[in-house]
Amino acid sequence: MTTAALFIILLLCLLTGMPIAFALGLSSITTILFFSYDSLASIALKLFSSMSGHYTLLAIPFFILSSAFLTTGGVANRIINFAIDCVGWIRGGLAMASVMACMIFAAVSGSSPATVAAIGSIVIVGMVKAGYPEKMAAGVITNAGTLGILIPPSIVMLVYAAATEESAARLFMAGLIPGLMMGCMLMVVIYIVARIKKLPAQPWVGFKSLLRSSASAGWGLMMIIIVLGSIYGGIASPTEAASVSAVYAFIIATFVYRDMGPLKGIPWREDKNEPMAKTISRNLLMTLTALPKSVFHKDIHTVFRDASKVSIMLLFIIGNAMLFAHVLTTERIPHMLAEVITGWGLPAWGFLIVVNILLLMAGNFMEPSAIILIMAPILFPIAVKLGIDPIHLGIIMVVNMEIGMITPPVGLNLFVTSGITGHNITWVIKAAVPWLMLLLFFLILITYIPQISLWLPEYIDHLKGY
Repeated sequence: MTTAALFIILLLCLLTGMPIAFALGLSSITTILFFSYDSLASIALKLFSSMSGHYTLLAIPFFILSSAFLTTGGVANRIINFAIDCVGWIRGGLAMASVMACMIFAAVSGSSPATVAAIGSIVIVGMVKAGYPEKMAAGVITNAGTLGILIPPSIVMLVYAAATEESAARLFMAGLIPGLMMGCMLMVVIYIVARIKKLPAQPWVGFKSLLRSSASAGWGLMMIIIVLGSIYGGIASPTEAASVSAVYAFIIATFVYRDMGPLKGIPWREDKNEPMAKTISRNLLMTLTALPKSVFHKDIHTVFRDASKVSIMLLFIIGNAMLFAHVLTTERIPHMLAEVITGWGLPAWGFLIVVNILLLMAGNFMEPSAIILIMAPILFPIAVKLGIDPIHLGIIMVVNMEIGMITPPVGLNLFVTSGITGHNITWVIKAAVPWLMLLLFFLILITYIPQISLWLPEYIDHLKGY
């Protein structure tokens, strides 16, 4: 009775067009008040503990702030130039460079819509000017942008870690090889399509230009080493690495690249013949003088405001989703479902088919973090009983969430691409569908070849002697 009431109220709320956060909270509170023996005080207690009791969740606003600095600044542009210099000379290389840029930006942002917005707003126009069909350009970026939640650091992985008490660091390790593999698969298919359609290749720029672009993008690329290196090396937790990444992104956007803040537009070297010692001392003095001013600068305020809006929205969804999961747990719903499904005698591979179908359906209508927080407590105990590794299950769920980002009616990447191109959602869906087939094939590989996800975390555990 309680289970039916919980899901019926949630469905009715969603059908009225109510935002997912309010629907989750209202259905949970109504069920507790009218159908559950749980106390009303547990609502406030759970909402408070869900935000304060999960140290891992603290990484989310830091990664969002870091992403905001990198997206607002010119880091994305420098990464794109570096990627074009690397692979642009291959036939179809501009599209391949777009995928490569998405992979690199994913490793510094942790967000799929941010990846599509930062990279897509630059490269889609560039691909069309170079002679690529606009539908192909939009489809490639919409799909490649989903790597933002698979290649670590990933906000969705942090949510899964908080919901299941699994290690966020091991999840990040497990997502690295699948993320690189998915990016390479996209690039291979682009190359094949480019050969068939005779798409253009950019001229080879030479090693000198490649070194110059890599040096220009180097400060952004260094952030990947700082974040992932500190986590994988056991130097910092994901939350600590996230806070460092936010400070680092602020420094490089404001004082190194000077894309915002009081030093915006001021070149590092005013005169080619200026001695290096004088250049360094002059810039050091300018930086020290500008440091207090940057705190009050309007560009920095804008970034903090935008990052705060996204963080508050996401954490509000997470808080209400955890309240929903609390009702599920209190009523022993996951335990009962685990017993029922185990009683069916489903093998592990059969259960994973059910998991993928459920998650693909949910991805059409709900935000990834909410799906993870609702479904993980239900699926986790069943997976453990069937001998499925919880880290493997987490990567399967993340890949399903990737697909959910590009399936209507709630696919966020579709709306971002629609805003960039100026076309309606139907046009973007048609552009994305051919590339979506590749993601579905990738989901099958990830589901039934667990070592793709588990090899790296197991190997690092072996090196550490665990």
